[in-house]
Amino acid sequence: MVTIVPHLWFDDNAGEAVDFYTSLISNSKVVNRYVLEGTPSGSVESFTFDLAGQTFAAISGGPLFTFTPAVSLMILCRDEEEVNFLWNALISEGEVLMPLDTYPFNKYYGWLKDRFGLTWQIAFAEEPFKEKIVPHLLFAHRQSGKGEEAVMYYTSIFPDSEIENMLYYKEGEADNKKAKLMFSGFRLNNQSFNAMDDPMEEEFTFNEALSFMILCKDQKEIDYYWNNLSADPQAEECGWLKDRFGVSWQVLPDNMDDLLSTGTKEQIQRVTEAFLKMKKIDCSILEKVWHEENS
Repeated sequence: MVTIVPHLWFDDNAGEAVDFYTSLISNSKVVNRYVLEGTPSGSVESFTFDLAGQTFAAISGGPLFTFTPAVSLMILCRDEEEVNFLWNALISEGEVLMPLDTYPFNKYYGWLKDRFGLTWQIAFAEEPFKEKIVPHLLFAHRQSGKGEEAVMYYTSIFPDSEIENMLYYKEGEADNKKAKLMFSGFRLNNQSFNAMDDPMEEEFTFNEALSFMILCKDQKEIDYYWNNLSADPQAEECGWLKDRFGVSWQVLPDNMDDLLSTGTKEQIQRVTEAFLKMKKIDCSILEKVWHEENS
């Protein structure tokens, strides 16, 4: 079974952001940090970390991409005190997108952009939840009205998937005439996601700043997800792809972190040079260059 890991692209302050997030949210820690040499952005610092027991990744990859509200992270809180604590911490030097308040869809909720540009939705959860942090996809601009199609598409591709609910805008509820899907909670690989169509005709959309890593056990799984998701040949690079909705994915072997952070400097350099030349990852080549000095 694959694992889906949200991946955050920062300019040069991933370390600061990761340390901040892991200090703020309980049951969180930095799992791995290493410097990757010889990339198009030069030497970049990469991180694997846990937030509330869930795996995330981050990189200081340079000023190529910036976060947009098209993908945000929703934090589900058990009481209003926790909502207030997280809101006050994350809003410092940030920007309010929706004020912390009572809304028809939630008793106590707010949406913000933190000082690193990442957007968070802080919500009081009246019902039990499986994961504390849920990626939230907002289909806006050119993708307006495609939320339902995307949910159906993703749940058809990933195993252990289900659509938990599908709610629609009623007439007059959305200024954006293309908007249909008001909210959907769904699971991919038994991991929680949310999706909705933008009701306000915003112009932001998905980009590479927040992508999703699919960690695969073998080449067969890599081929399967690559073939089913990739829809833009120009976006295919180093295991990265874009699907037909513009969402970015990285289809990688589940030992990629080890290949890039353990072993000798020469082994890591050979693996780095090899995967940077690839579009779809070829596991056999990575394994070959890793073991070259011992052959």
